[in-house]
Amino acid sequence: MSTSVDTEETLCYNPIMPTDTIAAENLEVDSTELSNIGERIRSFRLARNWTLDQLATRSALSKSYISRLEDGDRHPSIASLLSITRAMNISLGQLLTDGKSSPFVSIVRGDQIPATPGNGLSYQVHSNGFPGAVMQPIRITISASRTGSELYRHEGEEWLFVLSGKLAVTLGSDSYVLNVGDSIHFDATIGHRLAAEGGKDVDAILVASAAQRSLLNSYR
Repeated sequence: MSTSVDTEETLCYNPIMPTDTIAAENLEVDSTELSNIGERIRSFRLARNWTLDQLATRSALSKSYISRLEDGDRHPSIASLLSITRAMNISLGQLLTDGKSSPFVSIVRGDQIPATPGNGLSYQVHSNGFPGAVMQPIRITISASRTGSELYRHEGEEWLFVLSGKLAVTLGSDSYVLNVGDSIHFDATIGHRLAAEGGKDVDAILVASAAQRSLLNSYR
């Protein structure tokens, strides 16, 4: 039976297990890259005059985990970063890149996007965001060698579109297999996990939304 893991220990998905029970992924993450992400988290936090305790409360992550992220000692997951950006009302692009956008437009050049590995995935953020933006477009690669069975969750919704490979999606107690051109849209508060099938990496577009559910429902 799959174990649910909370956002504290993952990047885009929620923890119920202690971190030391989560298997480490065989990923090599540049220490400078981790340090840069941590410095940006600290910078945004201090700009708001927030303590670690305040950010922990607002993001539903532990103080010790955020401290390790800021020090560059932890590999962030998409889920935990989404929780942090949602708490600070900034975009994932603002946190992961130095790019600047106009108040209402964000243009990201394909050859200038850094790839951030973490938790068995490699992802590129395709928007630096702007005030009021609720979508987080991300291009992700799911490694064929990714292991584990943990389910992850975070606030908002996710929409995935498969560009290449065969994507296995576990959503609660259900499982789905998506081929090239297929897409899936789901409530991200439900435990979920992505995996590559067929021995080949999967390339996909992921659009996450951290909007309040009442706002999302107003468009339905």
